[in-house]
Amino acid sequence: MDQASDHVDLLVIGGGINGTGIARDAAGRGLSVMLCEQGDLAEATSSSSTKLIHGGLRYLEQYEFRLVREALAERERLLRLAPHIIWPLRFVLPHDEGLRPAWLLRLGLFLYDHLSRLRVLPGSESLRLRESAFGAPLQARLTRGFAYSDCWVEDSRLVVLNARDAADRGAEVRTRTRVEAARRSEDGTVWDVRLRDLSTGVTGSVRARAIVNAAGPWVAAILGQTLGLDRRATLRLVKGSHIVVRRLYAGEQAYILQQPDRRIIFAIPYERDFTLIGTTDVAYDGAPGPVTISPEETAYLCACINRSFERQIGPEDVVSSYSGVRPLYDDAAADASTVTRDYVLDLADADGAAPVLSVFGGKITTYRRLAEHALEKLRPYYPGLRPAWTGAAPLPGGDMAGADFEAFLARFAARHPFMPPDTARRLARAYGTRAERIVAEARGIADLGERFEADLTAAEIAYLRREEWARTAEDILWRRTKLGLRTSAEGLARLERHLALAEAAA
Repeated sequence: MDQASDHVDLLVIGGGINGTGIARDAAGRGLSVMLCEQGDLAEATSSSSTKLIHGGLRYLEQYEFRLVREALAERERLLRLAPHIIWPLRFVLPHDEGLRPAWLLRLGLFLYDHLSRLRVLPGSESLRLRESAFGAPLQARLTRGFAYSDCWVEDSRLVVLNARDAADRGAEVRTRTRVEAARRSEDGTVWDVRLRDLSTGVTGSVRARAIVNAAGPWVAAILGQTLGLDRRATLRLVKGSHIVVRRLYAGEQAYILQQPDRRIIFAIPYERDFTLIGTTDVAYDGAPGPVTISPEETAYLCACINRSFERQIGPEDVVSSYSGVRPLYDDAAADASTVTRDYVLDLADADGAAPVLSVFGGKITTYRRLAEHALEKLRPYYPGLRPAWTGAAPLPGGDMAGADFEAFLARFAARHPFMPPDTARRLARAYGTRAERIVAEARGIADLGERFEADLTAAEIAYLRREEWARTAEDILWRRTKLGLRTSAEGLARLERHLALAEAAA
């Protein structure tokens, strides 16, 4: 039985960072918005990144100065707007003889320091690695290096918070909902869209004045199959994989390691007890669905670490891994690692017909500017559209005084002295000021309900189901949190039973 038809100003297809960012921006400008995601929010590419908000130091070699400048400005801005899920990170770049010369690295860092007019992070510096704690984990042959600043981001949480803010501003967010087909009406002024709830099988329809196709790796399939448009999709798919190992070194610094194939690999502190290593760049021509790391990629990443670190690792040391397919704009680059990370917005509106805007490429750092540019492209179709606004609006949970996370954490912990320090920090990091909605009136840990492994509680689960569209254990353990790294098979089964009972009682 079909659900009643709805009318919206804008239908967004895709619940990754670009889709949720555009939905948020549009809702805040007064448009009625529906966002449809066939899986969970951030289930594909947007949760498979290296989890950095950065200018992209290596993009300077490809003369992508506009992209780097925009990304550096966004880095500073997002740090202020989401200080709970974004924080500064110091990177160590060893100079490796026979690879890029030291003068070139120094020049690149000088440009990196000065391309952004907004700068709150420390600039770069030269290092004598044998005299610095930063050099302690590295092989003795590496004697010179540099340090510079970028930022870490909880990538899947960034997506969820954009969706949450969009919904708070009136957008309808439908996860596990597929756009099965869309065609322009007879007069060409609107899109008639057929939807299917993949959880229930129930179908529905919506009429939209415009569509944004932000389906990531599926963007070409949406254009040709779902929307029925004969339009050349200049898309190039690149697979990127990461591995997680037990912590390789002391300290909170990250490392950016040059490789003989001219690629760079990051080693980054991860979830307190681990190190994240990545990424690969492999040309990909398979289906854009779920992908996994190959043995060759695992061996490559281990070899990259073993070239520079004293501690050696192998495939047996990998405790977790993830892979994603990046939908890059095809600029005809010969090597997958040099394909542009810039974005292209393609507007199809022949003869004034209802438009569809397709998003190609992009990087997580510039998602907010991409959304602004998308709304500017669509402005002619929405007379009276409100101006851009997201540049000064904190994301949910980021509204803390002075964007000072440590001061907020101290106040949060003082208000809830019963909470173990590690738990207080984790909740404050994940939810910011909205952590209070989880703790509510609790006076002790027992008031947060049933306790699961890795300090997960029934109160947090209820919040994630109610506020953040979490439905499955995977949603909770790997995208809303990273507690899957600390959850056993028995703990997973227990959580799944809890969720099944909660769903049945809903």
